[in-house]
Amino acid sequence: MMTPPQARRIPFFHRMHGEKREDNFAWLRDDERADPDVIDYLVAENQWCEQQLAPLADLEATLYEEMTARIPGNDHSVPFLKSGHWYQQRYQQGDDYPHWVWRNDTESASWQTLLDCNERARHAEYYELGALEITADHQYMAVTEDYLSRREYVLRIQRLTDQTWLDTVIEGISPSIVWANDGQTLFYIKQDPQTLLPWQVWRHRLGTDPAADCLVYEEQDDSYYVSLTGSSSEQRLFIVLESSTTSEAWVIDADKPHLAPRCIIPRRENHEYSIDHFQGHYYLRSNREGLNFGLYRCVDTEATEDGWQQVIAVSEERIIEDFQLFNDWLVTEERLQGRVVLCQYTLTGGQRLLLPKQAENGVVWIGHNPDANSTGLRFGYSSLTTPTTTYEWDLNTHRLTLLKQVHIPLYEESDYESDWRWLTMRDGVQVPVSLVWRKDSLQSGQNPLLVYGYGAYGAALEADFSFTRQSLLDRGFIYAMVHVRGGGELGRAWYDAGRLGNKMNSFYDFIDATEQLLAQGIGDPQRCYAMGGSAGGLLVAAVSNIAPTLFHGILAQVPFVDVVSTMLDESIPLTTGEYEEWGNPNSEADYMTIKAYSPYDNVRRQDYPHLFVTTGLHDSQVQYWEPAKWVAKLRELKTDDHQLLLYTDLDAGHGGKSGRYQAYVDIARECSFLVGLSSGIWPNSSV
Repeated sequence: MMTPPQARRIPFFHRMHGEKREDNFAWLRDDERADPDVIDYLVAENQWCEQQLAPLADLEATLYEEMTARIPGNDHSVPFLKSGHWYQQRYQQGDDYPHWVWRNDTESASWQTLLDCNERARHAEYYELGALEITADHQYMAVTEDYLSRREYVLRIQRLTDQTWLDTVIEGISPSIVWANDGQTLFYIKQDPQTLLPWQVWRHRLGTDPAADCLVYEEQDDSYYVSLTGSSSEQRLFIVLESSTTSEAWVIDADKPHLAPRCIIPRRENHEYSIDHFQGHYYLRSNREGLNFGLYRCVDTEATEDGWQQVIAVSEERIIEDFQLFNDWLVTEERLQGRVVLCQYTLTGGQRLLLPKQAENGVVWIGHNPDANSTGLRFGYSSLTTPTTTYEWDLNTHRLTLLKQVHIPLYEESDYESDWRWLTMRDGVQVPVSLVWRKDSLQSGQNPLLVYGYGAYGAALEADFSFTRQSLLDRGFIYAMVHVRGGGELGRAWYDAGRLGNKMNSFYDFIDATEQLLAQGIGDPQRCYAMGGSAGGLLVAAVSNIAPTLFHGILAQVPFVDVVSTMLDESIPLTTGEYEEWGNPNSEADYMTIKAYSPYDNVRRQDYPHLFVTTGLHDSQVQYWEPAKWVAKLRELKTDDHQLLLYTDLDAGHGGKSGRYQAYVDIARECSFLVGLSSGIWPNSSV
């Protein structure tokens, strides 16, 4: 193939708010993913991509070998105790998926296989275990599994006494499931078959036909997502309803699962709360008195807001992000100036104590603590230079115990250095940036610089460890993570400052931070690269239109680029649930705001950086046709001879390949693109 594929140009216009919006590649959308013309085009793009990357084949293989060599062959998680049984996740040499094992809490008990995900994934191109839940009497196990990578899960149940799978199979559900305490009643969530929105909670009784299952709750507002969770007391089950800015919870008595659920606090606009139950009280994290959230409690017989007692007051300086309950204590995750700290309090909010191992340039988090009666808090710690580490903190004696640190072969932490700095944007706002590099390769203004960002949904980018990043650092790269507005690093106000009508702040933050880093000698201006995935793919794609000469190359992973068309189509999964994030373009004001930055709608005749774009045919979050249309339009209009590559994984979805080894096939390919460009060994020919 001597020239890149050229998608057919079929004139088409969307008419909205008195204007015509050109969309000549709309034909690339095929909801059934079976149109021969569409598949042929995607295959041709894949062939072109592979041909152009062929000179990097040896480098790609080397990178893959490096990355997979850092995966511990035989690995296991720290065991945890729940309801008299120990559980552990284990990997064996060469396995893509884990074994789940368990044993009862006696000295003579031996470990038994609970679920071998490798066996479950046999003969499947993709496999993901969504949930694994055991009944309180340890007689049955329910699992949810995805074999297509579209987040459409299948529920199956096994009788543990003889490891027999029951005939029960329930399809088209979301991953979260919960058992009632009777060991016979299971709650699950059905998804809308078109939009894949989780919307109906159903109750299933063992031994009965799923066709006779009972509808427990149905969410009528399609801007809300539905999930299920249990309580620390193991006496309550919660139906959790969340939009981007509002939440609501309904409670089910775990001992009386046949009773109808009851709403805890009815939703009201912009009120977010999360809930737990323990020792006869509900504990609620709520923003009713401030954006940074307070913590409250009330007796479980009086859950109205009038009965709430303040446990931890709202603070101007710190944000309460999560909490965990124990017999005499509660532990919070709090974010202060962008960094997470863990704090210990009494159950009534007294005696605030900062836990050790707070990360200067990294992150800590509350780990898996299923037993509220324990005096040991499991928590995790990681930084840009420190591999993931698990600790246990004795809440009574304040003794810290190291339980496990992930071992990375041929890695010396002292060889690397990280930094956290604040940069001033064009409007005077200071934005934090996390940085990491290899000490012996740092040369002012001469290193390749890779800038990463996300900036959406109030999700915070955490400065944690990545051993795949090590392959870039060892080749001289400086890695910069820009915590742009739209994320959650500085709380709800930071999120609000980068969504809806403020979305341009995310793009300007990314551009301004990059320019300032280069001005400070952090990176070579001629070898500066950008990377982002999903909403982060939107970020770097929009930047390619706004500042096309800033980056030498851009890696856009499953990028959300056709924003106007997607947000106008309520049949597409996730659309209606994201009006509070991007806006509803049925409103003319929102339409104009989105159209001003939507990458597909703003491709123009200009030079663009080298671009490598990835997608998955079965992606349910960013449909494959968005990146495909964007690349087709770029081919038509761009005025440079730089590389433009599109790779579609025809067997996977939003997260790419499954399995701990297969996932690195794509990562190695993407890194070879960056290393090839930065080293000057590629492209040896440009088209």
